[in-house]
Amino acid sequence: MDIALRPVHDSDLPVFYRQMNDPEALRMAAFTPEDPADRDRFDAHWTHIRSSPEIVARTVLADGDVVGTASVYGEAGEREVTYWIDRACWGKGIATAALRALLAEVTDRPLYARVAEDNAGSLRVLRKCGFEVTGKARAYAPGQGAETDELVLGLER
Repeated sequence: MDIALRPVHDSDLPVFYRQMNDPEALRMAAFTPEDPADRDRFDAHWTHIRSSPEIVARTVLADGDVVGTASVYGEAGEREVTYWIDRACWGKGIATAALRALLAEVTDRPLYARVAEDNAGSLRVLRKCGFEVTGKARAYAPGQGAETDELVLGLER
């Protein structure tokens, strides 16, 4: 499977919106928008992402099909990675390949990531890409509707 990243196109947004409203994906991601079905808020969020020079947002393609997003955001020294892959593509190595491609493009270090402690798949992706657990937090996770443990990971080089 050919995994590639490219800048986000307008035509990607309806695909992202659909992906980010999958109930199982929301539960796994945990730390999601309060109301992921709020299309106006979704559109405003993506308008901000695409207009901010500090955010590197990419569409993830698998064999040419849009399957998710991968981004880096935040202040220097505190930048974080985030990604979202369509649930139909989980377990195929796509998230790992996409994150590796993003890390090759964005060479700022350190980089950080956050993951719900019970999201074993995402934790595995981050570890395969060199991230190490550096801390733990607990916060309300809209995707789970409850206080949830979150791991903080860092990548130094």
